[in-house]
Amino acid sequence: MEKIVRIESPTLVLPQDDIDTDQIMPARYLTTTTKEGLGDAIFADWRYDADGRPIPDFPLNQPGAKDCKILVTGNNFGCGSSREHAPWGLVDFGFRAVISTQIADIFRNNALKNGLVPVVVDSETHAWLLANPGARLAVDVEQRRLELPDGRSVPFPLDGFSRLCLMEGIDQLGYLLKHEDAIRRFEETRPWQP
Repeated sequence: MEKIVRIESPTLVLPQDDIDTDQIMPARYLTTTTKEGLGDAIFADWRYDADGRPIPDFPLNQPGAKDCKILVTGNNFGCGSSREHAPWGLVDFGFRAVISTQIADIFRNNALKNGLVPVVVDSETHAWLLANPGARLAVDVEQRRLELPDGRSVPFPLDGFSRLCLMEGIDQLGYLLKHEDAIRRFEETRPWQP
């Protein structure tokens, strides 16, 4: 996982509400255990026609879409089943943050474990973002703030442990392994009990 301290990027906007994990990553792509190439499968039922050709006016098929690291979506993003392939695909496509007024808890947790920053904002900020696709923003993980082009700075919730993991580019296991020597020393000094 790459370190994420600050993301500066134009936005790509998908204004639909209630985008569930099956829309993000259709079930037919869940047979893989690798993350590589899943970026081509995100929103597949919206991005491609019945013959597998890209639908030209879909936002992810537009020129410059791959340059956008920030996805702005409608309300209630990532609802539905727990599907770690959804954040895998979003990250493989190139997104590093997703912004909404509400992000489903299970999706949020999966995102954080895979280097995708879930940013929840107020409805006024969200309305502005939806109305201004391509706006250049900064997601400051260290300060837990979203910086808008007009100079406004909007706080977003991010717990301390997730913030630390994102900034160090590690997941939960990586965090434990980072403390392996201290754990070993503790275990060596602990009295053995049958």
